[in-house]
Amino acid sequence: MNCSHLKDIRAVHPNAKGCEECLRMGDSWVHLRLCLSCGHVGCCDSSKNKHATKHFRATHHPVMRSLEPGETWGWCFVDELMFDPMPAPGP
Repeated sequence: MNCSHLKDIRAVHPNAKGCEECLRMGDSWVHLRLCLSCGHVGCCDSSKNKHATKHFRATHHPVMRSLEPGETWGWCFVDELMFDPMPAPGP
């Protein structure tokens, strides 16, 4: 299966140094994910708040990547496809 959403990824910078919502709430997270549409930083589905998935559901931004040091994988929420390594953003 191919992912038609890879063409939409952008060269984004993280909007925060941790999960944006957890930081506002004073809560913790397990791992961080970066939205490749807007730079939103959310916590993973192993975290109790699952803010990366909640961000996808609210915005429909399809592709994210791990923000963990040394990890190179990404995920398309729409097509449920993993990429490792994550392709570079388009022009």
